[in-house]
Amino acid sequence: MPTILRFNQVTPGLDRAEVAARYQATIEMAAFADKNGFDMISLEEHHGADNGWSPAPLATAGAVFGATRQIGVVIAALLAPLYNPIRLAEDIAVLDNISGGRLSIVAGLGYRPEEYAAIGADWKLRGRLQDEAVDTLLKAWTGEPFTYRGETVRVTPRPFTDPHPVLMIGGTAKATVRRAVRFRLPFFAAAPLPELERHYYESAAEAGFDDGFVLMPSGGAGAMIFCTEDPDRAWAEYGTHFLHEAATYAAWQTPDVHSAMSSAARTVADLRAEGIYKCLTPDECVAIARSGGLATSLNLHPLCGGLPIDAGWSSVQLFNDKVMPRLRAA
Repeated sequence: MPTILRFNQVTPGLDRAEVAARYQATIEMAAFADKNGFDMISLEEHHGADNGWSPAPLATAGAVFGATRQIGVVIAALLAPLYNPIRLAEDIAVLDNISGGRLSIVAGLGYRPEEYAAIGADWKLRGRLQDEAVDTLLKAWTGEPFTYRGETVRVTPRPFTDPHPVLMIGGTAKATVRRAVRFRLPFFAAAPLPELERHYYESAAEAGFDDGFVLMPSGGAGAMIFCTEDPDRAWAEYGTHFLHEAATYAAWQTPDVHSAMSSAARTVADLRAEGIYKCLTPDECVAIARSGGLATSLNLHPLCGGLPIDAGWSSVQLFNDKVMPRLRAA
């Protein structure tokens, strides 16, 4: 069962020293996870958030790769339409070389028009911008000249990974599924939507595309874990941090957006009952691993919602000491 550490550097209040400390803790925890055999670091992207929610995942990934040697990094999701496609192709190619092929990208459209407005991009053209970005990435990573906006260009260096880094199309709409099939790429669903999985494989069969796949959380999957010997105490001490993140994310959602992490909770008690965030003992983490629950991965979120850094370390250390040896043995 994959072990994943998620980071988004949320810092309520945006105290400058605290922001810096959280980014530094991200890198230090990633190095610890790498040393101790964790599988993946998960990063994400949002812009203009009042709590500083992770605006620069590529830069963060570069710092993680500089401090690690084995662990992978997935950016889920990278908002590809917000980038210049040529610069994005170059940055990802360089990161893929730095890491020796440890970078995975989920290319998403996003769901906040204000993020597009902030950089002068047209929200109404987001589908077209995404198509241009994905098409440019795939052509650029061949290392061969190609036509981009009427000019012949060439992007170097080529990525380390052949033919290119892992690139998935993320979303929750049929148009996104069709885009993934059109570009012959995997589809990453943000919510358990079996109808989209069926649509992907039916569309792929019609297109003669046999190598695609869908990654999708199962019902009740994707829970964020805080590992602790005393869940009741952890909820009492840190529940407001979990609720801060849940409420921030929920405020961004619109009726047409689906996400396994979307919460309707208004209180800490509601959030605990909902099950998206969990405080679990080491024994409970092992039991989940053995049962294959939570989307067959264990997702720790050690700095969730402004959680104190020392509390985050206690969760990661406890998981490493009392869960990881049992997972290895199994």
